[in-house]
Amino acid sequence: MSTLDKVFYALLIFVPVAIIAFFAPLPSLVVFGAAAFAIIPLAKLIGESTEELTTYTGAAVGGFLNATFGNAPELIIAAFALHAGLIDVVKASITGSILSNLLLGLGLAIFLGGTRHKHQKFNATAAKTSGSTLLLAVSALIIPAIFISTSGGASASTVEDISVIVAILLVIAYVASLFFSLWTHQHLYTREVAAYEPRWSKWKSIGILLATTFAIAAMSEILVDSIQPVIAIIGWSQVFIGIVVLSIIGNIAEFASAIRVALKDNMDLAFQVAIGSATQIAMFVAPILVLVSFFFNTHMTLIFGSFELIALILAVLIVDTIVEDGESNWFEGLLLLIAYAIMVTAFFFYR
Repeated sequence: MSTLDKVFYALLIFVPVAIIAFFAPLPSLVVFGAAAFAIIPLAKLIGESTEELTTYTGAAVGGFLNATFGNAPELIIAAFALHAGLIDVVKASITGSILSNLLLGLGLAIFLGGTRHKHQKFNATAAKTSGSTLLLAVSALIIPAIFISTSGGASASTVEDISVIVAILLVIAYVASLFFSLWTHQHLYTREVAAYEPRWSKWKSIGILLATTFAIAAMSEILVDSIQPVIAIIGWSQVFIGIVVLSIIGNIAEFASAIRVALKDNMDLAFQVAIGSATQIAMFVAPILVLVSFFFNTHMTLIFGSFELIALILAVLIVDTIVEDGESNWFEGLLLLIAYAIMVTAFFFYR
């Protein structure tokens, strides 16, 4: 076990600490911090268990599992935030999840993988197809906002109707993308993984995956319950909390998994995890949250801020440019990280 793995596993101590801090109760900042640190090793365990399952299922299904269960923290946190009426936090976390996967997670994978391997190759066709799907999803998120700004004042019911219809269409498109990558064009996404010997059995991997997902749900409820008091104490905006803090906490599994396989020179899987996760956020998580919100008192729509939408489009275009040649190096990863740092700085001052 590496030193980094030991550090991650040591953070599991924050699971009982968060529970004790919540019920004691200790100050909200302590509760928030403990829950946030507790989610980090749990998310890592999700990443490890899905990577283990990849050795049994293949790269295509493995990438899907990484994206699906890697986004479990984000989806669960957002669901609890919806129930609490924190719509701005939820929308910001969706934006932040896409940005962090494309720029931070993928940037770290390309950068660190490039420091170990001078040139790393991947299937450009598959990467560009995933990028095109993501561009469609982000474009669909823009349409409702454009409608509102150009319609001359649409009613609340009309906005909700448009959001629901777009959400349903995005889910259909996402299911079609799965059918494309896992069945009709599986050859574009399949890579031999026999060289990576599994450490866990299939059933052990599944058991850890389910147990950690349940634990993250408990930690997410504690985390969301302390968001409002923490915002009042620190003074950060809901947008910044969602775009930076919650998105990084919720997606750290993807970052760790993408970096791990990039260091093994498996850039196909690294791109599937990073871009696949961002795509699932836009095409599945966001639409599902819109539909789920109608069971709560406060309904969520697909109307995002102009600044957030512009940042999303720029991030997708930057990644699309980098994947065009089917090769990556550490400098391209650094450029993605710098782009993320610029956007985070802007969102910090955004009110």
